[in-house]
Amino acid sequence: QETPSPSLGKDRADTVIIGGGCVGVSLAYHLAKAGLKDVVLLEKSELTAGSTWHAAGLTTYFHPGINLKKIHSYSIKLYEKLEEETGQHIAFYLEGSTTSSSSSILPSPTVSTSLSLPQLPDSPETHASLDFPPSFPLLRPTLLDPESRERGWRYSKLLRAAAIPVNCICPIPRSVCSDFTADVGHDAEPNLLNLVCLHISVLFLSSLGFWARDIGKMIGLQHPLIPVHHQYVVTSTIPEVKALKTELPVIRDLEGSYYLRQERDGLLFGPYESEEKMKLQDSWVTNGVPPGFGKELFESDLDRIMEYMEIAMEMVPVLKKADIVNTIAGPITYSPDVLPMVGPHQGVRNYWVAIGFGMPWILVLFCFFSLVGYPKEERFAGRPTERTSGLYDLLKSKCSMGFHAGWEQPHWFYKPGDETGYKPSFRRTNWFDPVGREYKQVMEKVGVIDLSPFGKFKVKGTDSVKLLDHLFANVVPKVGSTNISHMLTPRGKVYAELTVSQLYPGEFMLVTGSGSELHDLRWIEEEVRRGEYKVEIENMTDEMGVLGVAGPYARQILQKLASEDLSEDSFKFLQSRHMKLSDIAVTAIRISYTGELGWELYHRKEDSVALYSAIMEAGQKEGIDNFGTYALNALRLEKGFRAWGAEMNCDTNPLEAGLEYFVKLNKPADFTGKQALKQIKEKGFKRRLVYLTLETDNVDPEGNESVWHNGKVIGNTTSGSFSYRAQQSLAFAYVPTELSKVGQKLEVELLGKNYPATIIQEPLVLTEPTRMHLQRKGESPKI
Repeated sequence: QETPSPSLGKDRADTVIIGGGCVGVSLAYHLAKAGLKDVVLLEKSELTAGSTWHAAGLTTYFHPGINLKKIHSYSIKLYEKLEEETGQHIAFYLEGSTTSSSSSILPSPTVSTSLSLPQLPDSPETHASLDFPPSFPLLRPTLLDPESRERGWRYSKLLRAAAIPVNCICPIPRSVCSDFTADVGHDAEPNLLNLVCLHISVLFLSSLGFWARDIGKMIGLQHPLIPVHHQYVVTSTIPEVKALKTELPVIRDLEGSYYLRQERDGLLFGPYESEEKMKLQDSWVTNGVPPGFGKELFESDLDRIMEYMEIAMEMVPVLKKADIVNTIAGPITYSPDVLPMVGPHQGVRNYWVAIGFGMPWILVLFCFFSLVGYPKEERFAGRPTERTSGLYDLLKSKCSMGFHAGWEQPHWFYKPGDETGYKPSFRRTNWFDPVGREYKQVMEKVGVIDLSPFGKFKVKGTDSVKLLDHLFANVVPKVGSTNISHMLTPRGKVYAELTVSQLYPGEFMLVTGSGSELHDLRWIEEEVRRGEYKVEIENMTDEMGVLGVAGPYARQILQKLASEDLSEDSFKFLQSRHMKLSDIAVTAIRISYTGELGWELYHRKEDSVALYSAIMEAGQKEGIDNFGTYALNALRLEKGFRAWGAEMNCDTNPLEAGLEYFVKLNKPADFTGKQALKQIKEKGFKRRLVYLTLETDNVDPEGNESVWHNGKVIGNTTSGSFSYRAQQSLAFAYVPTELSKVGQKLEVELLGKNYPATIIQEPLVLTEPTRMHLQRKGESPKI
């Protein structure tokens, strides 16, 4: 239907979407197209209200993330065919765009994808060589990054069908869905209606934009979103623009912090305001959005954006003599990291969100868009949050702290003579030598690292073994043992990687990375509900601290504090047990992401300082010292350890990622993804993860860089680092199977330059358990 009826006449639905902006309508469109027959979209005022209707309309092929670049590409192709599909003209244009930078630093186009676009100077030769003309004749000469883009589209369509019972009860404010209040059943509360959901397949989708905070509060969730005032202006007709025979591309000026595009015969200008200029709608955070707000705008404030407009006038002189005929000042909503929150929400059954977009779907990242995005980027506003380890106050003045999923965690530690602080750069900067020092500390002596941000879950109950056998592709570890296990999707992709320890019969501790805590917990909880397993799950992340102790002297130091025997024969690799160190209770696991001799020590958060102090005191003779996550990354890469979210994720299967050792296809349990993985193994796969060394000059791979062969992009890196052992860069990368053999010569693009790369046999450095095993066999292992 093009227009919603004034009443559904039902109070039950299979899938309910709240919010009829771009995201909500897109969800309804795609769910209905995928075959769902009962999709109801609720909109308070009219479709495309909120932030969508006043968006500046800028979408590009380019994005630094591989998956989002694919989404951009899909979206553009979708927009191109919507007119044919719907019969409605959507004013969709493809005339290219240019990104200008007077400093000539535009590293982002080197980020990997088959849609990788070149960084080229603005010249007649460049324009003649391109398939589309990015030339902006009204622009002063500058460096250009040609892209494809489209603008000015709007698509409104309500999709719904006959209602059937579904499965959750969620109160919705009548102010949010006033179009659907007549004849809808509700309880005694006059301002709420209930969508009674009884069917197991319900999806409750919230795509509310600036209403999301209010809806979240109603079900006990705090969606961390902030509404921001965004302004742009539209000019009257400009003769020079009207005289053009082809439409102008979009300009994005990084230094000037603005975008500029053609609007009819004039121009449209909008700034990416800096933090001190940007205006927040604080009252909506504290008091909620006014019930009547729909397609309203804020009062404009041209003085606030005049600084940016003057820069644009210098770049595009015809703008100086143009009259402003329209000023748009509307709300857009952002999350703290300027990235949207998308997917099912942990802790609430059948509640999915697609919120916090601001306008990334049209490539406006506001004040962060015009900033240069550096490797290892840090943002400091609002820090620290309430998630700090027990060691934060003790360590914060001794190191450069990094932000990890809300936690503060040491990146690297200071010594006298070091250049301290956060010094971002595309090349090796002030952290480089100190990280090498920490690397040497772990390899030759012993180091201590705060690993408290790990996600930590306790699972116990009569069905705990049965549950984990179904969840994980690896076998369930025996009591007192630990293993690395992976949860797979039904399609055989890697959903998560965890360490699993059975501490007592039927009682397990599961540990995952800091960024995967709620991601993994939601998956496990959903499986428990679906299979009706009799288990209890407790999230211990905030209550439990973790210290890692690693290096040749780790055993020697910890033995001074323990009454139990920590010898090789008594406490083997991948064993776990409860014990006491200096009379402090810990759960000790003999494992280390460094690949060296080491233990992870899980303990009460309030014991962190006492435990850390006891270990540091006991290790004085051995030269014990701290190390941070930068050194940890270099160490794990040299050992060939994969990282979830980089080498493996929901787009990769464990076989192409080189995780065969951890996948037990012959175990009796029919774990999730098992049948799909068998089919993948039988059919084979087109790409593999390989291990590369690179010949670079003061620059190292970080991940998502293009891999080249014979003048074509054939793959991408997943993560990388400098190897302090080999004294050269090291990276993982996905490449076609036919180019995955050891010795294959490739190239990796860093900062616009292709560097020679060679596939080598992994790992570069053998792990300590492997070295000890070879020594016992009388062989001489490589280090």
